[in-house]
Amino acid sequence: MLFLGPGHPRAKPWHTIGYKRDPVAPGGPADGRVGGRSDSATFSPTMPEASTPAPAPAMKATLGLTGLTINAMALIAPGAFLWLTFQEQALYGAPAAGASMWFGVIGALLLCLATAVSYAELSKLYPGAGSSYFYAEQAFLSKTKAYKFARLAKFVTGWASHLYYWVYPGCMVGVTAILAGYLMNQFFPDTFSATYNSPLFMILFCVVFTLGVAYVAFRGVTGTTAVNLAINAVQITALIVFSGFAIAYRAKHPEGAVAYHLSNGVAVDYQVFQDTVKDDKGAPVPVLDASNKPTVDDKGKPVYQLADQQDADGNPVPADAAGARVADVSKAAPFKVSYAASGAYVTDPATGTTTFNYHPTAKSVVGPHKFSFIFIQACVAILILVGFESVTAMGEESINPRRDVGRAVLLSLVIQGAVCYVIEYFAANYFLNNGYTLPQAGASGAPIGDMMVIVGTWLFGSYQAGRAFMLVQALTVFLALIGTTLASLSTGARVTYAMGRDEEVPAHFGMLHGKTLSPHRSIWTLAVISIVLGIATVSVYLGGSTPSPLDKHNLWYRFGIFAPDLYARLPNSLVVVTLVSNFGTFLLYMMTCIIAIVAFREHHVFNGFKHMVIPVFGLLANLACMLFYLIGPWSVPGMSVKEPYIALGFAALWAIYGAIYFRSSSRKRNKAILLTAKPA
Repeated sequence: MLFLGPGHPRAKPWHTIGYKRDPVAPGGPADGRVGGRSDSATFSPTMPEASTPAPAPAMKATLGLTGLTINAMALIAPGAFLWLTFQEQALYGAPAAGASMWFGVIGALLLCLATAVSYAELSKLYPGAGSSYFYAEQAFLSKTKAYKFARLAKFVTGWASHLYYWVYPGCMVGVTAILAGYLMNQFFPDTFSATYNSPLFMILFCVVFTLGVAYVAFRGVTGTTAVNLAINAVQITALIVFSGFAIAYRAKHPEGAVAYHLSNGVAVDYQVFQDTVKDDKGAPVPVLDASNKPTVDDKGKPVYQLADQQDADGNPVPADAAGARVADVSKAAPFKVSYAASGAYVTDPATGTTTFNYHPTAKSVVGPHKFSFIFIQACVAILILVGFESVTAMGEESINPRRDVGRAVLLSLVIQGAVCYVIEYFAANYFLNNGYTLPQAGASGAPIGDMMVIVGTWLFGSYQAGRAFMLVQALTVFLALIGTTLASLSTGARVTYAMGRDEEVPAHFGMLHGKTLSPHRSIWTLAVISIVLGIATVSVYLGGSTPSPLDKHNLWYRFGIFAPDLYARLPNSLVVVTLVSNFGTFLLYMMTCIIAIVAFREHHVFNGFKHMVIPVFGLLANLACMLFYLIGPWSVPGMSVKEPYIALGFAALWAIYGAIYFRSSSRKRNKAILLTAKPA
């Protein structure tokens, strides 16, 4: 048999040589895309056949450039991630790293663009389902010496990608549950707390939401694309509206102008009376220092937390210029906005800790500020940009994969990352002022929602109108999250399907449903995993903060609520799951850059810049971000050591289990880990 190079349209993976799959429908190996298996698919030694059986179900090629780009754009989802990650970016690396938030997004974008170029080039060379998993095998098989590592490289890439593709959907389920919990307070404030989302509600939501999204994915890729197209249109429109209003708010409220701030979630333009916060036993709650110990003033007296007070109707209590309570709003001192440089950074004389509050100028928003701050922000921002590579797992469903898949990878990242994220992160950071600071954003469950309430109250003339504006925007975020979760679950299932089809994981994962032609067993398995990880994500999402005592005591809060001082000591479960997903992302992107270098090294189209310089930059940038997660907590104030090392432990366990599984599976199936001869 003549060996066909991986660039040849009839090339097959090495382990299928000498074996026969059930015949596939058009779209199989003959046109460069590997065919699928049905529940009745089997492997059998190649033998003469008396008759030809009916073709097994195979994925249909229905996606053009627009469809592929739309699916990738849905996974990046700028309308959703601004809402979801702004709080995480404000909190992680506090009290000062948030100053470099916009520049950190740019850093993460450059990293992703370098990786995207590698994906785009590989997709032209090796069109097919499986993304990096498929590319790894084909790249190594094409080499004169490195071919022996083909199966090992393929498995390592596929296993590492599962740390990302299996965790990311669960993370999306969790953050959607947090958003839904926040909205429950908006609709039912007498039942649900403004500070604590109901653990019971979020658990139930994780189950119902995941099963609903999994069902849409099960129905097939055509329905998925239609849903994602509508969601992309809605969220980008909403994004442009909010960004424009946020910039206009600052332009119309110069230094010293009367402006709005939030008091217990209500936007008001006057000073609010404050009193000492008390716990559920009536004792005053102390202000804690960085070591979670009560602080004292210069006279040695305890310092207690203060909070805005409300009247019997839930309205903020007005105060005069001295802070004393007044009976009438007309007698209250107006709240005046400030962007003064003296208040942008505040240093605690007792500890020497500097806290960043807001940007005094537009130039400050786009400034780098500090190198370590950029790394902190970029390492979190990677979560908002991943997903551009998802369409490389849809090669079998692409009408012209060699031409369109690579273009879709780059287009989705440029549109969502270089345009949408750049605009919206500038707008949100430029909005910050003394009435809504970055530390307040870090302590909020929905900082972008808070900003929308303030902007809407100013724009439409009342708090009720501002709240309605926020709820409409929140609805678009919820829709975007449906698209993001759907796209990530569909992509993850297809990577598992590719490994199951090759019997690198249990073979039943490589089966297609007879009617919907979707990898149904992979989809439903991933749905169960996403439910578990979603619940884990919401379990201690307030970890690392010190919320006020619980103000609601009913069925929805019977379990899952901890004391405020315990929250301050617990790791943040949302950050942990995010970092596990990010570790998987970094590993996958590093492997893809290596694969790109290997694939083009002996190829006649080799280009030194595209196939060596860019992949090496992507490899080093991903490695640097991953290492910074582990080194940063020991050298950068505000970075917690708990979350990254818990995530690292999880990743290490996944790697150890993968090594054990690969070795035992190879022995059981009598497969060589390293090839001893190049396939004929």
